Amino acid sequence: MTAGNMERIVLARHIVGAPSPEDFRLEVLPIPELAEGQLLIANRFISCDPGTRSRLSPGASYAPPLQPGQLVDGFAVGEVVESRHPKFAPGELVMGTGWATHMVSNGRGYLAKVPDLDVPLSLWNGILGVPGMTAWFGLKRVAQMQAGERVLVTSAAGPVGATAGQLAKIWGASNVTGIAGGVEKCRWLVEECGFDAALDYKAADFDAQFAAASADGWDVLFDNVGNASVDRALPVMRMKGRIVISGQVADYNLTPAEAPGIHNTREFIGKRLRMEGMVVFDDMPGFPAAQAELAGMIRAGQVKYREEIFDGLASLPAAFSGLFTGQSFGRRLIRV
Repeated sequence: MTAGNMERIVLARHIVGAPSPEDFRLEVLPIPELAEGQLLIANRFISCDPGTRSRLSPGASYAPPLQPGQLVDGFAVGEVVESRHPKFAPGELVMGTGWATHMVSNGRGYLAKVPDLDVPLSLWNGILGVPGMTAWFGLKRVAQMQAGERVLVTSAAGPVGATAGQLAKIWGASNVTGIAGGVEKCRWLVEECGFDAALDYKAADFDAQFAAASADGWDVLFDNVGNASVDRALPVMRMKGRIVISGQVADYNLTPAEAPGIHNTREFIGKRLRMEGMVVFDDMPGFPAAQAELAGMIRAGQVKYREEIFDGLASLPAAFSGLFTGQSFGRRLIRV
């Protein structure tokens, strides 16, 4: 049995408003003995996911809220270092969960082996993990995007949005426009990722930019931001347009009473619009085929990505909190 200690990050208190490092606590514990049917994983990369925020306040989200003292169960990729499980062997790489240096698993839940697809390991906790699969199945299953359609992506410089926009172009969208914050992000989307246009929501003339870009309407809105973003787009959706609710980064820190409402609902009737939320774990059976195809696009240089890598588990609370202040540009990962 591997001896020694493990570190983990737990929720110190339920969060009100924007998260801060003080909302979390680092604990040091002995690595436990394995029971029959368990395996020990040494995490190599742990991700910062905006969606984790929805479980850190008392109210229930699509998953039950965490309680103070509980491990934060964000996504991770690591190596099996010991196993008493028949399906996992030491040395194998796996995708799993947990804000911890080590995790003990019974092999169930979100745990899958990392196939050898000749890409960096960190990508399995990013563009080939939950963010990339959210983009893939959000377009394919939820939006049912067709070639020739016009696609608008919000929070477009984030790992979900940037992947969604690039896939939309590859799959034949006639126009893909992103909304992002800042000149550098907008330039990257157009010059590196192949977006047709990128609108800077921080610009003084953003409303005029949005109106001009939306003159021909949108068949698909891939939204990662929240209610105000959806409400803005409803009047410029095309007939039978589809709205994918992927995330709500602008609303996660608000109570239901504080979150803005959606007012332009009559557009749903006249234009026969459809809006659908997604939890990508519904699509897990399709992950391996999608990951293999997406990895090929990455190797061929068709799909670009950015990463921000921080070192050490102790850096995780501050890196996560920074997601909600506009600091991040790319997939935020902690190298353990």
